[in-house]
Order: sequence, then C-alpha cells, then structure tokens
Amino acid sequence: QVQVAESGGGSVQAGDSLRLSCAASGRSFSNYPMGWFRQAPGKEREFVAAIKGTVGTTYYADSVKGRFTISRDNTKNMVYLQMNSLKPEDTAVYSCGVYQTAYSFNAYYASPDKYDAWGQGTQVTVSS
Repeated sequence: QVQVAESGGGSVQAGDSLRLSCAASGRSFSNYPMGWFRQAPGKEREFVAAIKGTVGTTYYADSVKGRFTISRDNTKNMVYLQMNSLKPEDTAVYSCGVYQTAYSFNAYYASPDKYDAWGQGTQVTVSS
C-alpha cells in the first residue's frame, strides 16, 4: 500500500512558477502510475497531469499543457509537478493520487475515481 503527502504550494503572482512535490511511502512505488489533480472551491476535482510508473509516459490536461511538467524519481519515491506561467485560474488545492492498477491507465488516467491514497493536498493561490 502506497501513501502520499504533498508539499510546495503557496501564494504567487501570475506568471510565477512553483514546484509541487508528492512524497510516497510504501513498497513497489515504481509499479504505480501517479496523478496530480486539483480542486477549486465549488468545483469538481479536475485532472491536471499523470505519469506512468517506470516508462515515464505523461499525460496533461489541455489547460496546463506546455506550462506544467510532471516527473518522478523512483529512487526517492517522489513525484513532482513543475508549474510555470501560472494563471489565476490555476488557483486550487492540488493533490496527488496513486492509480489503481487494476484499470487500464491509458483509458482512465484522467478519472479521479480510479485513484486512491490521496494526500491532504497543498494550496496554490495565484493572484493577478
């Protein structure tokens, strides 16, 4: 069983950058695809980015493509989300989740209900 904890959020100006970190504990971390999601007040949880376990294939929401980069370091059990050119609409609580490998990742990587072991989230606030 993998557990996660996010960090790295903060309050920034539009155009700034932040790097979020997701620390995972548990065995066989590299076997699990990981995803970043975000949730703004009054809105549903929204897919941001996902990464496969060992191959490193990545997926992004259209709204962040070209600005955000997801990466992982399996030697450190870490997943990162580098966020550049931040916009006020990026304001949300960002959480990382562990993909349930019983489901086809290529088909369901953007579905939050296919992830579990969510962390507590980290707040990102972008002001204009």
